[in-house]
Amino acid sequence: MSHYNLSVFPALVLPLAATLDLEIAQVLALSFWQYLLFGVTALPWGLAADRVGGRILMFIAFLGCGISGLAAAAWVDTPCALSLALAGVGLFSGTYHPIGMGLISKGIKRLTVAMGYNAMFGGLGLVIAPIATGIFNWISGPRAAFLALGVLNLIGLALMALFPLATAQGEVDINQPSGQNGRIGALIILLVATGLAGLAFTGATVMLPSYLEIKGANILRAVSGLWSSGLSGNLMATFVTSIVYTIGMVGQNLGGYAGERHDPYITYLVFHAACIPFVFVMAFAQGFPLAGLSMAYFFFLLGSQPCENTLVAIITPKRLHHSVFGLKFVLTFGVGALAVKIAGWVESMWGMEAIFTALGFTSVSIVATVLLLIVATKKYAKVEIRVDQMRAAS
Repeated sequence: MSHYNLSVFPALVLPLAATLDLEIAQVLALSFWQYLLFGVTALPWGLAADRVGGRILMFIAFLGCGISGLAAAAWVDTPCALSLALAGVGLFSGTYHPIGMGLISKGIKRLTVAMGYNAMFGGLGLVIAPIATGIFNWISGPRAAFLALGVLNLIGLALMALFPLATAQGEVDINQPSGQNGRIGALIILLVATGLAGLAFTGATVMLPSYLEIKGANILRAVSGLWSSGLSGNLMATFVTSIVYTIGMVGQNLGGYAGERHDPYITYLVFHAACIPFVFVMAFAQGFPLAGLSMAYFFFLLGSQPCENTLVAIITPKRLHHSVFGLKFVLTFGVGALAVKIAGWVESMWGMEAIFTALGFTSVSIVATVLLLIVATKKYAKVEIRVDQMRAAS
């Protein structure tokens, strides 16, 4: 639901632009506070979870998102009020990541695989949101899509009451030198990489449905020939977006297993490096080739997430996992919120295609940062081996 909540708005950018008589950049700006609060509140949510536990905060999250979704439906015709309701969605959705990542990293033995499973269910939210939102918008407009968002979160609240949240009691299996856990320098470098990855993730997910709707005319013609009721461009684009995110779910699962079987540092590097050619070509593609390139890009972009979360757990002391995961998601989604402003600015200056060129250079920056992380962690490992040898000799 955390990812579903944040994925409803991108599927409604063009319908809202038509409904509110605004430019695309102006509509994108309505979601800035949603994405910013989703990120920057992760740290205080994490600090709170380290003190009071996760169950009560999950109740608060579902209740807050439910009320905010209903408010968005009520205020869908008023831009300022809609932006405020979206901000509430972001604020309460930000609860999950520091709580969920902390619980997994403290209690699950096969850490990277567990992170992969968790990422897949986040991916499931990404898959369901565009097509469900597209269907609701097709039937009754954006108001119905926001109403569904509120109702689904209130159902989540009911499920939390029926099935109490339990804490796993296993032991994390981290095959790294013991002293490496808690290295501040490596953590800082990794957090820079996660901030850049947040820019890429937010920028790509915010723009993909609209980009597919504008560039996918031949897909719409092909599909419309098989559908007698006459599909809208928005429904087609949201359907294709859901397929793209489904492929991303596969990448998340395989990324988890790859990170378990191979060095998670190298796996993280390879997945981000693989994003580069696909996102650059997306700037020039349209129709079915664009859909295929999008699938490949999101396969690797989302597939990097299990290794990223595993690396945070490896480097961070266990007693601080909720808090540091909160800090990590401040950067991932808080800094990532800048992608909304950047995307609007780039689109107004050079067109929507240029956004994907910018995302390509973002991926290049991520790869350079991960290479620096690998060099830094190897340095730490050598120092610790030398210290262990000196202790043994003494």
